Amino acid sequence: MWPNSTSPGLCFRPTNITLEERGLIASPWFAASFCVLGLSSNLLALSVLAGARSGGPGPRSSFLTLLCGLVLTDFLGLLVTGAIVVAQHAALFDWRTVDPGCRLCHFMGVVMVFFGLCPLLLGAAMASERYLGITRPFSRPAAASPRRAWATVALVWAAALGLGLLPLLGLGRYTLQFPGSWCFLTLGAQPGDVAFGLLFALLGSLSVGLSFVLNTISVATLCHVYHGREASQQRPRACELEMMGQLLGIMVVASVCWMPLLVFIAQTLLRRPPDMRPSGQLPRATERQLLIYLRVATWNQILDPWVYILCRRAVLRRLPPRPSARRASLSLRPPPGRARAPL
Repeated sequence: MWPNSTSPGLCFRPTNITLEERGLIASPWFAASFCVLGLSSNLLALSVLAGARSGGPGPRSSFLTLLCGLVLTDFLGLLVTGAIVVAQHAALFDWRTVDPGCRLCHFMGVVMVFFGLCPLLLGAAMASERYLGITRPFSRPAAASPRRAWATVALVWAAALGLGLLPLLGLGRYTLQFPGSWCFLTLGAQPGDVAFGLLFALLGSLSVGLSFVLNTISVATLCHVYHGREASQQRPRACELEMMGQLLGIMVVASVCWMPLLVFIAQTLLRRPPDMRPSGQLPRATERQLLIYLRVATWNQILDPWVYILCRRAVLRRLPPRPSARRASLSLRPPPGRARAPL
């Protein structure tokens, strides 16, 4: 228990911020605009995916099902967390008064961990699906079914939810974070806080690393097939290149958005002496860094749908051709004024 006797619940830590400072840092218009942009982007991607998945079963359908699970997870994550954050920013309510029993804080902590890990785990699952589809296309005929893909999504959701519930079972704690508008895992020195924080950071980092390794092997295999001796008989289909491009984009977005936060969590928990004081208070610089890295991580939920929307063949075909490709196409046309030979 925190030694601060004024805290009505275990999720509250001593903070050094005034109501005026909180109003300057937490803008309701910025939070609302951010949520509207993310929700509309994911809704647009879901509508496009609904039309793309109507092509029947197959490897592409399995990949699109996993992608649909990813976009749906991002949408629900923005909807749930955005509703809490926007309401807090708009009303600037005192969390200690509204939630003295820490039930809302614990709920938001579980939601933050769940919707934070799910995109990384789903990215690794999609990389595994493409790795098996490209390197061993004939060894897993049943794995290409959408039902199997939805089972994978459900398994990822269950694993992320199980991890998110660990603080409620005694491993780690969810506490109110700076500037008092969101709850997340505690960057403290207690063994439970260190174990849970490192588990979260390690699992997220391993998911990104696994995606990188499997995607690298898949790209190398596609390049070998495309440029090898058997290229004329076994050239990759356009849909395989399209799926691989989308998967690489999702991996890059997840790495750029999430790795700074995961590395920061691990560094802070392993630092000696620890940043958190015995009273439970973190240095202001650490609290600000955590807030900045979290805001960067939330961009993953906005950029994921746009990777799929913009990296489709229907969109890429509309791009102007390169000058070399244009010259090659013009060279295939007969010179002007020359009559075509009769057949």
